Amino acid sequence: MIMFLLRAFIFFLAAAVGLLVADWTLQGFAIDWTHWWGFFVACIIFAVSQSILTPWIASVARRNAPALLGGVGIFSTLIALIVVALLPDMGITIGDPVLLTWLLAPVIVWLVTALATLFLPMIFIKKKVAENRAS
Repeated sequence: MIMFLLRAFIFFLAAAVGLLVADWTLQGFAIDWTHWWGFFVACIIFAVSQSILTPWIASVARRNAPALLGGVGIFSTLIALIVVALLPDMGITIGDPVLLTWLLAPVIVWLVTALATLFLPMIFIKKKVAENRAS
């Protein structure tokens, strides 16, 4: 149970970092900080929807179009971004330049989220190992 919660927390942090990097790098991607809880809820919804969509899209692609399996992560990120952007009061808007932002946002968020889910466990595991050695 602890590992499940740790993995969920790491995936939440990875989603938050991915959305923040998209906000910092893309002109049309904006996070509204007047309601900070909206960003918090958006990260939760984004992480949950992406974790549900990825296996489902992978199974559909495996059955119908195996050549598309490589793009499952980016496609599920796009759908999760659409969900978060369409929900009211989530604090994430995607505006001008619309086409360029909608093309680059999933790639940036997917890449940063993938890197964060790779490196964040190393940080937490390294910290836990150091704590165990100290005690």
